[in-house]
Amino acid sequence: MAAPNKGRRPAAGGQSKPGRALAFILIAMVALTGGMFWSHHTTPRLGIDLAGGTSITLKAKAEPGQESAINKTNMETAVQIMNRRVNGLGVTEAEVQTQGNDNIIVNIPKGTDSEQARQQVGQTAKLYFRPVLTAAQGSPTPTPSGSPSPSATPSAGGKGTPKGTPSASGKGTPSAKSSPQGRAVTDALKASPTPSASKSGSPTPAPSSSADAQAAAAKLQQQFTALDCDPKKGQAAKAGEGAKSTDPTVACSQDGTEKYILGPAEVDGTDVAKSQAVINQNGQWIVQMDFTGGGSKKFASITGKLSQQQYPNNRFAIALDNQVVSAPTVSSTLSGSAEISGSFNQKSAQDLANVLSYGALPLSFQEQSVTTVTAALGADQLHAGLIAGAIGLGLVIIYLVAYYRGLALIAILSLVVSAILTYTIMALLGPGIGFALNLPAVCGAIVAIGITADSFIVYFERIRDEIREGRTLRPAVERAWPRARRTILVSDFVSFLAAAVLFIVTVGKVQGFAFTLGLTTLLDVVVVFLFTKPVMTLLARRPFFASGHPWSGLDPKRLGAKPPLRRARRTTSAPVDNPKEA
Repeated sequence: MAAPNKGRRPAAGGQSKPGRALAFILIAMVALTGGMFWSHHTTPRLGIDLAGGTSITLKAKAEPGQESAINKTNMETAVQIMNRRVNGLGVTEAEVQTQGNDNIIVNIPKGTDSEQARQQVGQTAKLYFRPVLTAAQGSPTPTPSGSPSPSATPSAGGKGTPKGTPSASGKGTPSAKSSPQGRAVTDALKASPTPSASKSGSPTPAPSSSADAQAAAAKLQQQFTALDCDPKKGQAAKAGEGAKSTDPTVACSQDGTEKYILGPAEVDGTDVAKSQAVINQNGQWIVQMDFTGGGSKKFASITGKLSQQQYPNNRFAIALDNQVVSAPTVSSTLSGSAEISGSFNQKSAQDLANVLSYGALPLSFQEQSVTTVTAALGADQLHAGLIAGAIGLGLVIIYLVAYYRGLALIAILSLVVSAILTYTIMALLGPGIGFALNLPAVCGAIVAIGITADSFIVYFERIRDEIREGRTLRPAVERAWPRARRTILVSDFVSFLAAAVLFIVTVGKVQGFAFTLGLTTLLDVVVVFLFTKPVMTLLARRPFFASGHPWSGLDPKRLGAKPPLRRARRTTSAPVDNPKEA
């Protein structure tokens, strides 16, 4: 009995059910296309070179007596922080660069919220936690220092029991015999329950004499009394300007409803390890901050002292660029983390968390000019690039048809699937991570055509090699796949590794090229595994390909196939002596 033909068994790694893979990639294509139309972003976001945008010029401004702070090191640090704020993952195509000794140019592509970007790049983001010495309404009309705030007090988060309103135990209840504002500030300056800590951890001493304390309190009280926190008046942004972190200062709340006299800073932004926007149990957006080890100890110390005070001296203000974002009350010692709550929506909470995460700018900046950038030059270059891409694609298709004939149909269909996946993903990445398509990214997509076509060629040639060895098409398709698969994976891994390294070590527009090249390389693997191989398996069952039609590209005669090796039967010419035995 003849042994079964082992060549007809699918080799290890063969695909016995190609319909499943095709159904999976079809569902993925439908889902991505549906998501693209559902998000109303049917075209990829374009970079500033293709769509134009906004150019912002910022001029560095040093504090009085600190003019030497405007130096190369601080300017480069500011550029890095601004770039992280507006460029996130590095694919939004926003550009931040220095110009001269004290100017920074920020280019923001069209489609980006330019107003939001303007606020983020220019915001110094100096964060301090200061004790509240006095609080009053935001108008310049004097009010008793112990009067409760008209606005709701936001909550403080952390270990312990945070309270959003004055405590009912009596500590938070305003005293009917509260002293006037001037005496409250003087007492606070003379013997503050929250001595400020320097960088070395040693407390900063109070004024050397009672007269000095009264003079300092009087000056601070005058600033506080005259301060009008109405945002339309313009005083709120300048309140406490130039004050050091170790000095008391005046400040306004961001909405202008309250004004404060704040003590020296106890904790600053460098003590914050991480910040993120989250939704609390009440369904409100807040910014949650986690402290470093040293910051957690400082925060526990300040909240432990504040929890023993009466209202409003049991409050601490979270001041960002000398504007109070939140001023919660404290009823117990807190450590580890804190929350900034207020009138946040998702966008404003995420913006604040983003600014705090990337740190404070080493310098203050003043906006000098805002101009609109046109895309005339980029549009011409894009037009030329698309023509070059079309010519290249046309030459690839001509080569495939001339050399591979019927197999070219599989290659063209695979290229179409890859193009659909690439386009829909790029369109969705725009609103998702801020990805913007620029000219280098277009070049990366054009280069990917060759990478994808190369994978098809590797597989087709492996199949042809099997046919040349004398195998029929169906076993040739399955036996060729494991060998082709290894080659394709190694080749794509090298391309992806090169794209990843390029993305990490470069900045600006080159990152767009690297990102697109890496994305299309990954999609090449997906298309070859889930589309090209299954389609080839199905077409191998069709008579046109299975019979080796001359136009199938798999004609055994054209490929110079060897005839199947068969063992010849042995014959003998010896005469038979005994017919009965024969």
